[in-house]
Amino acid sequence: MDSSEFLDFLTSRCSVREYGGTELSPREEEYILNCAVTAPSAGNLEAWDVVVVRIREQKEALSEAAFDQPHVAAAGSLFVACANYVRSMSRYGERGILYAVQDTTIACSYMMLAAHALRLHTCWVGAFDEDVVRDILHLPGHVRPMAILCVGRGSPPGSLTPRMASSEHVHEEFW
Repeated sequence: MDSSEFLDFLTSRCSVREYGGTELSPREEEYILNCAVTAPSAGNLEAWDVVVVRIREQKEALSEAAFDQPHVAAAGSLFVACANYVRSMSRYGERGILYAVQDTTIACSYMMLAAHALRLHTCWVGAFDEDVVRDILHLPGHVRPMAILCVGRGSPPGSLTPRMASSEHVHEEFW
């Protein structure tokens, strides 16, 4: 893949909120997770974990925890990306909290792009009640849910959402 193909790949990805409910195959899930472990991480500690959710009742409970977003329940699989503070704090102390958050978001981004490479659709969900998600998934205290990644076969919107030009984000040398 050359640089223009890569940019086309990135710009063709979009958030999808309508899914057909078809489950992912074990091979598709494994590919997504294998891609996630290639993500860079602070000190190579990989301070993230993921809970893969396939059971309809679990997805429905997480949909409610995500303030009743229906696409959460409708996705084929959910990948709940969690920051594992202990893993990074063991080396970096309090700064390790930030590194765990960064590691988790990078790994989740890799999962999203891996799904896109499989021609699957995704939606990153960050709006949810953390305590409810923690209870549903029986998360230990040192783990924080950061994102619910909906993955499945869906219906993309008719057009892509316009994006700001990179020049709108960039400051040279100083703000």
